Amino acid sequence: MRLSKIVLPALTLVAAAFLCLVAAFFAVRLVEDSSRIGVMHSLDLQELGWAEVDVNGLQVFLIGTAPDEAERFRAVTVAGGVVDSARVIDQMLVAEPEDIRPPHFSVEILRNDGGLSIIGLIPSATDREALLARLVALEGDESKVSDLLEVADFPAPEAWEETLDFAARALRDLPRSKVSVEAGRVRIKAMADSEDAKRRLSADLSRRAPAEVTLALDVSAPRPVITPFALRFLIDEDGARFDACSADTEVARDRILAAAHRAGLQGKASCTIGLGVPSRRWADAADLAISAVATIGGGSVTFSNADIALLVPEGTDQALFDRVVGELENALPEVFALHAVLPETPNPQDQGPPEFTATLSPEGAVQLRGRINSEIARQTADSFARARFGSEKVYTAARVDTGLPSGWPARVLAGLEALGELSNGFVRVTPDLVEVSGNTGNAEANAEIAGLLAEKLGETAELDIDVTYQEKLDASLGLPSPEECEAQIVEIIGDRKITFEPGSANLDASAKDIMDELSELLKLCGDIPLEIQGHTDSQGRETMNKQLSQERAQAVLDALRNRRVLTASYRVTGYGEEQPIADNGTEEGREANRRIEFRLIRPEPVEDEVTTLETLEGDGADGTDAPQDEQQQEETGGTDQ
Repeated sequence: MRLSKIVLPALTLVAAAFLCLVAAFFAVRLVEDSSRIGVMHSLDLQELGWAEVDVNGLQVFLIGTAPDEAERFRAVTVAGGVVDSARVIDQMLVAEPEDIRPPHFSVEILRNDGGLSIIGLIPSATDREALLARLVALEGDESKVSDLLEVADFPAPEAWEETLDFAARALRDLPRSKVSVEAGRVRIKAMADSEDAKRRLSADLSRRAPAEVTLALDVSAPRPVITPFALRFLIDEDGARFDACSADTEVARDRILAAAHRAGLQGKASCTIGLGVPSRRWADAADLAISAVATIGGGSVTFSNADIALLVPEGTDQALFDRVVGELENALPEVFALHAVLPETPNPQDQGPPEFTATLSPEGAVQLRGRINSEIARQTADSFARARFGSEKVYTAARVDTGLPSGWPARVLAGLEALGELSNGFVRVTPDLVEVSGNTGNAEANAEIAGLLAEKLGETAELDIDVTYQEKLDASLGLPSPEECEAQIVEIIGDRKITFEPGSANLDASAKDIMDELSELLKLCGDIPLEIQGHTDSQGRETMNKQLSQERAQAVLDALRNRRVLTASYRVTGYGEEQPIADNGTEEGREANRRIEFRLIRPEPVEDEVTTLETLEGDGADGTDAPQDEQQQEETGGTDQ
């Protein structure tokens, strides 16, 4: 009885304790599972799957490798939002940081009449103070330069300093501009005072840009005032083409060029956009007139302001001519006046027309030949040519013919004035035609000559203009003349020499710098006639020396070709020991005689010859003409040598 009173309570107590332990175990498991599941779910929702969760009772352990410190802190914060933050134990690691990528360095410079501002990010290695000092020197006043630069402590990218230096130098010629600079690239948007200034500026900047810098240019210029506002379109045996083309807007230009292409124009053509258009319907009139020429199948149309001259080929059907002209007159805008000409078919028994010719050589020599209607007119033409081309460069051999058509002196002077627009060329004047051909350095010469002749001779004058633009003749591009190139070659070589390995035609390593400098100059000079001369001393056999000098001159030519110099007009000559410049009896003299020289190939002087036409005219002239020709020849110094 007493035992049962002791055992029963004890068993009850043990059973209760066991039940409590079981309940506690399951309670802990429930809390752990609930905490782990809740934290993991929240981490997954925040895309923090790299973090793992472990629990031990009430403690929640975060383990794993965080990509960076910010992500580690975010994981701790997310876990602390699910359970008490005091229960969260951070056992996470942070990944080693990768190399930080440098920022994109760039600078933008704005310059106008109000001053200059520079903004951007530059590396710490850039001398900021020196850069600002250069910009202040440009403006002449520190208060006009706004410095908005930021600096980052990273290495400068490749070609950064060269690019920034070029941009700073370019600003000297860019008073109104925006210059954007990145490593190896410069973008320039600028305003020039005129088309000529635009071409000069573009050429100069392109020439000065370092090889490692890419230059993007957007240079604009105010539209020129075109007077007279001219257009000349023609179709002949050579096809359809413009001698002159003007437009007031881009839309008008595109419409005019489209009409020309429909009429048979092949390839690209240019049309100058400018001010001074006589009517806003200029493009309408041009389109109609060009279409009329195409309908007839040949001829020309010339606009000079609001005056239009339509000249059709000889033999055009009268009915076709009347129909096309009538339709054109009715369709043209009111401000425009049309004058159409159908030339009469010449009599086959008539002799050839009289003519006056003027030639301008590349050296500047001018010859006037053919017929002119009076002694006063001949003296006037001679005086005009001497004033325009130089007194000592003009040779006049024109004869007086009183039977020439009226207006002949005006046609002659207009032709000479057109010749003055060329660098070299030819002008031929007949009663029905003024023909101008040659080369020029003015890209707008065709349009200017057409406008000049239309103004002097009238819109109905028949013209044949074939002028070729050549960059090497364009003074606005600053390209050196052949003579200047020859002189600059001498300056570049100076006291140095183009040297070779002893006894061979292999260039010595020390010649590389000279060849590099020469190639840069000769690329600017273009296709000039140049002789590369090889010379030796008198040591050894003469034939061997001549062969060696030839091979060395050829080696120099090959080195220039490898540097992409245009050498089609070059020639090489080995003179051996034939042309010493010093005493071969001394070592110093022999060293001086072993040399490479560059000489400009100049044309041989050609004696003037009397043409067959002049001989026939001289035979048919009356007795008073011959003495006048002889007197004129004496006054001008005889034949042109």
